[in-house]
Amino acid sequence: MPRYYRYLGELIDAGTERISSSDLSRRMNVTASQIRQDLNNFGGFGQQGYGYNVKHLHEEIGKILGLNETHHIIIVGAGNLGQALANYVKFEKFGFMVIALFDVNPELKGKDVRGIKIHMLDELEGFVKRHRVDIATLTMPKSDADSIANHLVQLGIPAIWNFAHVDLELADESVVVENVHLSDSLMQLSYNIIERKKK
Repeated sequence: MPRYYRYLGELIDAGTERISSSDLSRRMNVTASQIRQDLNNFGGFGQQGYGYNVKHLHEEIGKILGLNETHHIIIVGAGNLGQALANYVKFEKFGFMVIALFDVNPELKGKDVRGIKIHMLDELEGFVKRHRVDIATLTMPKSDADSIANHLVQLGIPAIWNFAHVDLELADESVVVENVHLSDSLMQLSYNIIERKKK
């Protein structure tokens, strides 16, 4: 669904008002039947002989993805990756607002990234008690990730976006976790390169 949302957003920017599943399939390099099947899982958005109203479909997929709400994010680990994520302004377009960064490096205390303050890790508990936090992003070394993640769970944070190179083991299975392994993606790319060379 995020991919459909992205492509439909590009179509809106290009001034496209409606599109058929076959036209969308050519753009996205998936079959038209797959598109119809995916979208039918969430309700009937298209009309026979008309296709899809691009703006309406974009809005409905946005609701399915929860993009009609604002999500407050903190980043734990204010190194290069944490600061790069805080600098990525496009998140705000989708309702993801970075409200604070945390780190253990005293040299970062009081500094900010794009106006977002870097706090020390020992300030985390007090901050979470005073502010609504929907998602915690982990960008610290994997050796610290499990303990910090479980501390975040104890503080009541419902979702974790994990960039630490480890699959988290959490005491509370109701917490939503999205693991992002950048090296896995590079290895997949390397594999695809090797496979293409074989052809």
